[in-house]
Amino acid sequence: MKVALIAPPWPLFNRPSIQIAALKAYLGSRLPDAEISSYHPYLALASSIGFDVYQKISESNWASEAVCAGILFPDMARSCDRLFLKTVERRSVRTKDSLPDPQAIRKTTAAVLDDFVSSADFGAFGLIGLSVSINQLTSALVIARAVKARVPSCPVVFGGAGVSGGTGVSLIKSFPEVDYVINGEGERPLAGLVDFLSGRIGRLPGGVYGKDVCAGLGGRPAKDQIKDMDSLPPPDFDDYFNELSRLPPERRFFPVLPVEFSRGCWWGRCSFCNLNLQWTGYRAKSTERMASEIGRLSRRYGLIDFAFMDNCLPLREASGFFDMLRAHGRDYGFFAELRAAHGREDMAVMARGGLRQIQAGIEALSQSLLERLNKGAKVMDNVAMMRHAEEAGLSLCGNLILHFPESTDEEVEETLQALEFVWPFKPLKPVSFWLGMGSPVSADPAGFGIKSVSCHPYWNYLFPAELRLKMSHLVLGYRGDRLIQKRRWRLVEERLVSWQAGRDRLGPVRPLTYRDGGDFLLVRQLTPSGKVLMHRLKGHSRVIYLFCLEPRPMQSVFDQAPGRPRHEIYSFLRGLVAKRLMFEHGGRFLSLAIAAGDRLD
Repeated sequence: MKVALIAPPWPLFNRPSIQIAALKAYLGSRLPDAEISSYHPYLALASSIGFDVYQKISESNWASEAVCAGILFPDMARSCDRLFLKTVERRSVRTKDSLPDPQAIRKTTAAVLDDFVSSADFGAFGLIGLSVSINQLTSALVIARAVKARVPSCPVVFGGAGVSGGTGVSLIKSFPEVDYVINGEGERPLAGLVDFLSGRIGRLPGGVYGKDVCAGLGGRPAKDQIKDMDSLPPPDFDDYFNELSRLPPERRFFPVLPVEFSRGCWWGRCSFCNLNLQWTGYRAKSTERMASEIGRLSRRYGLIDFAFMDNCLPLREASGFFDMLRAHGRDYGFFAELRAAHGREDMAVMARGGLRQIQAGIEALSQSLLERLNKGAKVMDNVAMMRHAEEAGLSLCGNLILHFPESTDEEVEETLQALEFVWPFKPLKPVSFWLGMGSPVSADPAGFGIKSVSCHPYWNYLFPAELRLKMSHLVLGYRGDRLIQKRRWRLVEERLVSWQAGRDRLGPVRPLTYRDGGDFLLVRQLTPSGKVLMHRLKGHSRVIYLFCLEPRPMQSVFDQAPGRPRHEIYSFLRGLVAKRLMFEHGGRFLSLAIAAGDRLD
């Protein structure tokens, strides 16, 4: 059987799809008699509309979905354009970019996708699979409809995070173009579906919804996951590179290769999160296997930039993995998501092994809010993460969740106080709380002060009412204290904008650094107002400051200056806190200045 795997728009254009690369490699090893082809029509689309424009649209989930919703439902085109402009405009205002023309984008997108479907010989395939993750629902439906118009008998299967939970069932019920949906991880269910369609097995495999199941004639299919991730073959990106080579020479580039160390989340308890609906539990590759895979992919494709797609890297294995990579002798560059659970030395080791950019789960700088978010972290952990990343030379992208239901004035005030101390570090990005289907908040809305849950109002722009009401959506609307929270968090939003503007003016200058003189310490401090302050710490003062480069409890700080009165040491610490040279929270103290060199070695 010939199988086509398609990654619709709008993933990041400079990355192959890890989903279909992993599926192609697995099917190739599991079904050697099958012919597997993968397609990335988003690459041709990005080339057609311009990489900068494509990037801007792909960064907005709603704008991305609005483009192809207008193709799916021409009568909805005008409302789709309104949503497109409404959601893209926010970023354009911040970056002072011009707004793309939604009608021109939709016209080009329709032409590119139509050309893609008409040029591929889908009549020769026994199964068409579309990967649906963030930003890919309506584009997948456009492609599926076009395929079915040309080859009505060819089965179409959807899979991926975007069709998790009840969303997949509702798609089969609402769109005749969708024949099957995979529930959860794709490798084993997709291989089983190929066996079923080939007649090698007599019933649908676990993890696959068909029309009979969705009509109530079968049970809910259980997920069917790979237990040993080391048994998975490395992803196969060959088809992406073949498509890239067909672009005009001036539009070719060096891609970033997506890889996965683990699946799921080893914490998995955040109250706002629904990113793990497709997984059950947490599994990870061994450090040796992951390092070997990176070396193999680097040699095969002649690239050294990688992005981990993990929700968070394995806690215990991460630093050892990056330390192992140093033996490769390659100037690797990695992006990864981390929880605020790695110490100063861990961050330095990972940076030396090639980690360059991180997405950190900061989310809040108020302890009571962190507890309601169930982050499993302290405010001090978050501040230390920001400090250590800055010192290690890592570019940290962290979110600050605003407008969480039932947030209090006290939590806003605590956040504002913490922001006074983290000014020297990479600014956090404001993100308004949104309700995700399957998250703990959605499972117990009343427990979080939510009065009712409904369809998110933005879906009204995208789907006709008769379809919208039948579908299950991953992003939900709700009624609660939204307007109160908007007003409550306004000052924090303004402070974040000011923080970003201040750091933009400074450029690469680090506002708070130290240099060690052996028996004294020189600290240089640049305040937000632009004033430069110099501090010299000698003797026990130097020892204590260096000791507190990791968060330290009061008692252990006292032990660093035996014989000195405790009230004197405490007064010294409080003085450093008042000068914003040190942060204190929950009885622990953290020195904020970072080593003056470019990177902690």
